[in-house]
Amino acid sequence: QAQLVESGGGLVQAGGSLRLSCVASGSSVSIFLVGWYRQAPGKQRELVGTITAGGRTEVADSVKGRTTISRDNAKNTVYLQMNSLRTEDTAVYYCNMKIFTRDYWGQGTQVTVSA
Repeated sequence: QAQLVESGGGLVQAGGSLRLSCVASGSSVSIFLVGWYRQAPGKQRELVGTITAGGRTEVADSVKGRTTISRDNAKNTVYLQMNSLRTEDTAVYYCNMKIFTRDYWGQGTQVTVSA
């Protein structure tokens, strides 16, 4: 099993940057697929990007070119670096770890982008 704790959210102006962190315990981020999701008010949760055990990353088209995912194995932490933030990036951002058939989620961190 895994426990995930996100941090780094906050209020930022459009065009700004944020780095979100997902600290894992109980399982290693270097072994299992870790993803970042977001959910805006009134909308379904959507995938932002993933990082595989091998370190390969993918991001959604909506954030491509503005977002990178990275990992620090020693800290058992996955990061989501978001640049050139837009108002439509406003959402609660969640970290997810897939361990075989189970999904583990963090509590989320709020990102609010003001115009």
